[in-house]
Amino acid sequence: MSVREISAKQAKEIIEQEKAQLIDVREPAEHANLHIPNAKLYPGGRISAKGIEDPEQALIIYCQKGGRGKSACEKLLSENPSLKVYNITGGIEHWQESGFDTQKGTSNVLPLDRQVQLSIGTMLLMFSILTLAVAPAFVWAVTFIGMGLFIAGSTGFCGLARVVAMMPWNQRV
Repeated sequence: MSVREISAKQAKEIIEQEKAQLIDVREPAEHANLHIPNAKLYPGGRISAKGIEDPEQALIIYCQKGGRGKSACEKLLSENPSLKVYNITGGIEHWQESGFDTQKGTSNVLPLDRQVQLSIGTMLLMFSILTLAVAPAFVWAVTFIGMGLFIAGSTGFCGLARVVAMMPWNQRV
């Protein structure tokens, strides 16, 4: 079964019209920083259909921009195809752009996608300098990072994001 993508407006309508569970699949620190009111936190790497409180209710899933939400929906549907699962296209960013309420917390942790961008940018800069200043062989590290970016862009899977998500600062609330 394919994931049903919905807009923030459609999600709001479903929440208002029927009893639906709103689920945030980002990491605890991201949720603590900003979330949609009444959303329950089930980090994407650990979400399971067995942990869903009421499998009869519609599940509206969101993340930062939509990618992790889609992966979480696919995982839930693979475990239980009878679930009524929706992914908010564009995630919480689209929800905010649509003018809907969010709840801001006190955490100052950057969203996971920005942490990954900073990590990749730092590695590319460091290995480029090492290639120019120390040894041309460091160009292989730059190539490896570029290949990782290509794979992430073409498949939607980012191994670095999975590693960064497990860092202690992303687990604290």
